[in-house]
Amino acid sequence: MSRRKGELSSAMVDVGWPHQVALPESETLGYRYRFVHEFCRDLSLCPRGHSVYHADQWWRVYCFKEAADAELFRKRFGGETFDPAQRGKGRYWAQWKKK
Repeated sequence: MSRRKGELSSAMVDVGWPHQVALPESETLGYRYRFVHEFCRDLSLCPRGHSVYHADQWWRVYCFKEAADAELFRKRFGGETFDPAQRGKGRYWAQWKKK
């Protein structure tokens, strides 16, 4: 996956914002997008997130620097803890290999 100069790589995100929560993408569209991001305004949310695919559904992954912020987010919106080690490799990067 290529990136633009100065853009955070996925490895940089995983190291700097290791506490990650996945929400079904349908929960983050339209007016919900603003609602979710307004909630995160004072949290340690990474400026870059990503999406993964699992069980015929896309999930939006929100990455936090602080574990407490990720837990607060998860309690408010639900979702599941995401482990970057479960992300696919190469052309299957967007696959979520949940155990």
